[in-house]
This record gives sequence, C-alpha cells and structure tokens, in this order.
Amino acid sequence: MVGGLPRPFWALWGGTLVNRLGTMVVPFTGVYLTQSRGLSLAAAGLVMGVYGAGSLLSQLLAGVLTDRIGRRATLSGGMVATAVSMLALGYSSTLPAILVSMFALGLVIDVYRPASTALVADLVSPSERPRAYGLLFWGINLGYAIGMTSGGRLAELGFVWLFWIDAVSCVVFAALVWRAVPETRPEARESAGGFGVVLRDRVMVGFTLVVLGHALVYGQTMTMLPVAMTEVVKLSPGQFGLAMALNGVLIVLVQPLVSGWLGRRDASRTFATGLAVMGLGFAMTAFVTSTLGLAVTIAVWTAGEIITAGVPGAVVAALAPAHLRGRYSGLFGFAWSMAAVLAPLIGGPLLELGSKALWFTIGGVGAMSALGMLALGPAIRRR
Repeated sequence: MVGGLPRPFWALWGGTLVNRLGTMVVPFTGVYLTQSRGLSLAAAGLVMGVYGAGSLLSQLLAGVLTDRIGRRATLSGGMVATAVSMLALGYSSTLPAILVSMFALGLVIDVYRPASTALVADLVSPSERPRAYGLLFWGINLGYAIGMTSGGRLAELGFVWLFWIDAVSCVVFAALVWRAVPETRPEARESAGGFGVVLRDRVMVGFTLVVLGHALVYGQTMTMLPVAMTEVVKLSPGQFGLAMALNGVLIVLVQPLVSGWLGRRDASRTFATGLAVMGLGFAMTAFVTSTLGLAVTIAVWTAGEIITAGVPGAVVAALAPAHLRGRYSGLFGFAWSMAAVLAPLIGGPLLELGSKALWFTIGGVGAMSALGMLALGPAIRRR
C-alpha cells in the first residue's frame, strides 16, 4: 500500500500518466488532416464525425467487454488496438483509408475508460475511491498538459512523430497493466446479459443524465469557447492559449491538495456544488471582453472542475453491482461521448444568437444538473 492505496492502483495510475504524456494525435487531428493530408474543411469535418460515431459505440462495447472478458484484458487489448489504429491513420493517404482508420480509432481509443473505472472500484476501498479517482484525473491532466506542449513542437518536425509516440505510449500502458495489475472481474456466470439491467436502475439513469449535463457544460471548453473568444471577443490565439493554460496549472497545483478533503464530503452535495460553480463560471463568460476577464472565468469553472473531479467514478462504483461495473462505467462514459457530439451542435446555433444566449444557457445547464444531483442525493446515499 502507498498512501492508503494499493500498489496495483499506482501501476494503473502510472500507465495512465504515460499514456496521457503521449496523447498528441487527437488534439492536432484537424491540423493534420488539412495541412498534411490536404483535406478540405468539409472532408475534415466528415472524418471527425466518423471518429465521433466510433466513440459513441466505444463505451458501450467496452462496458460489456470489461464484464465479460475482464478488466485487464479489455484495457490492455484496447490500448494495443489504439496503437495499431494510430499507426494506420498516420500512414493512410486516401480519404476512404482515413475514414476507416478514424472510425477504428474512435472505437478503441477510450476502451480503457470503463475498464479503468471498474478496476479502481475493485481495487480501492469505498472510503478511498474519491481520492483515487481524483488522482487519476490529476494524472490525466498533468500528462495531457505536457503532451500538448511537446506535441505542438513535434508536429513542426513532422506529424509521423506524433503517431509513433502516441502508439508507443499506448503499448507501454498495455504492458504495465498486463504485468502489474491483477484481474479483478467476478465469476463470468454473474456477468451474463446486456445493458437492460443498467437501464432499469433509475438512479443510475438519473445520474447519467446529470453527467450528460456536466459533460455538455465542460465540452464547451473544446468547442465553442475557442471560437467565441477569438471570433467574438477578438482575442488572439496566443491570448486565448495563455488564459487556458491557467486551467491546467490550477488543476496540477490544487487538485492533489484538496482531493483527500473533498473525498470525505458527501458525494452528491460535493458534485452538485462543483456543477453549480462550473455553471457560474461559464455564465460569467458572457461578460468577458479581455484576456484577464477570460482568466477570471476560467479560474471559477476550473474550481468547479476540481471539486467534481473524483466524485462521478466513486458514485458509479457505489451504484454498480461488482459484476456489472464495466457496464455501469460504459453508460457513464457514453454520456461523455454523447456530449462530445452534442456540445458543438447545441453551442454553434446558440453562439450565432449571441454570447449571452450561449453562456447563460450553458450556465443554466450547470445549475439544472446541480439541482438534479441534489434530488438524487438521498437515493445515492441509501446505496
């Protein structure tokens, strides 16, 4: 045990960090498709849409596999498949080949998430789960911040470097989990069936809707926020990037200091508080006119992000029977994949109506999600 958490958890954490350090392809996919492969914006949009379709199926498929073939096999197999898909995309030169590779990548790149969530639930005691999930969240953000910085520089040397580094990091993650993390899946006879049993759990379905609201709010950071700040507020990409760097800095510095304390609070009230703070931060974005103003709003919604960090995984673990943790985690992940598709579809038309229409609506979604979580609180506490 290290710091109250078992050694296999730290192997999982280390593998996640390595994998996020190598996460360089997806953030630069649009640039790669248009600059390196010469695709039009419409063709690039089609490719990203196909990726999203694969991602939607990914979480449900991974949830079933996690319960049927095991956590370790699903995670390691998903990472190896991701490495293969990465390299296939990197060497695809025609639109049909790129479409097939991107669909495959969307299908396998996040297969590890339900397996990882189930592994933490299996390995870590209930009292320590919020801290464990918070530490995973922190490691993902730390690795991603470094990976993004390195990826931008490597892209200038040639995009093929990004694909190889990403693929190697996936294989390292797979090998580390295969060697250092035991299989924790209950007996296979208990895992028969599909998602029907999960969908009949009204508390889990309600929580999934809350998570969808949470993900729709957060999804604006990667969809409409950059557009609104550069096109409407007229900040330069450099100014926007400088302000957004505050998000990563605050998470890396503050998250480890508060995760233990937050983990001892009531999960429902903590999550509701974080959602409300996030909603407030995004609603404040309607009044941004400068880089400093943007930084203030980012600090507010990042505080909400930190508050919510370790809670959802712990709630899913509390709601799910042990033999169905993969499926429950898959439904949770599906909400995030769905939000990735819906966030730009909802945000784009709202931004055309005006900044206030977009950001007040997003703030309202955060507030409604917080109220929904408070309503679910008694049922979650009974579990």
